[in-house]
Amino acid sequence: MRDALVAAAFRLFLERGYEQTTVDDIVALAGVGRRSFFRYFPSKEDVVFPDHERCLADMTAFLAAGDEGHEPVPRVCDAARLVLRMYAENPSFSVQRYRLTKQVPGLRAYELSVVWRYERALAEYLRGRFAGRPDGTLRADVIAAAVVAAHNNALRSWLRSDGGSDASTTVDHALGYVRSAFGTPPATTASGEHPGHSADPEHADEVVVVVSRRGAPLWRVVQEIETTLGRW
Repeated sequence: MRDALVAAAFRLFLERGYEQTTVDDIVALAGVGRRSFFRYFPSKEDVVFPDHERCLADMTAFLAAGDEGHEPVPRVCDAARLVLRMYAENPSFSVQRYRLTKQVPGLRAYELSVVWRYERALAEYLRGRFAGRPDGTLRADVIAAAVVAAHNNALRSWLRSDGGSDASTTVDHALGYVRSAFGTPPATTASGEHPGHSADPEHADEVVVVVSRRGAPLWRVVQEIETTLGRW
């Protein structure tokens, strides 16, 4: 029933437009009553995003199942991959939703509220892991925002390709920036060398000092560090 309502809704959205389609139109096409619709979806907007509640619950459970042995930054990156997996399960539907959301300002606002809930879930987990640090709350919020930004950049790139590119590779590349900035070092190459670093043992213990102006945003500081290390 739930899938039938979603299918009917998107068929009408494509034929008539989102604003011109009513809940009555959707239930008539699906062959059910209004009560059946609202049993599954609180509003017409929710039928456009039918899978986010499940995905948010899966992400929350995944984070809760972590323990002290899991590095926090890689853990939240893996949690973000659950969202990508949800989109990749049905590329055709995901691309249709992306196009529809771009056309309807109300849906874009609704989507932003959904994204904020994902970010809050990540931040709450990280706050718990960084509770002993004086900057724990700030660090948690910044990393959560960075994970969501990196994931969404990769996701939009995949959606703009109509689901034709490799979603996993794209998001791994984006989340790699977060891990290199806040978490574990990037994986070594086949030669044992970290990407962007010299394999020359003479420079293995070099200390690099970066001077940045007071009040510079964190992303600018990270950029200056990466530039100094020769990654850019």
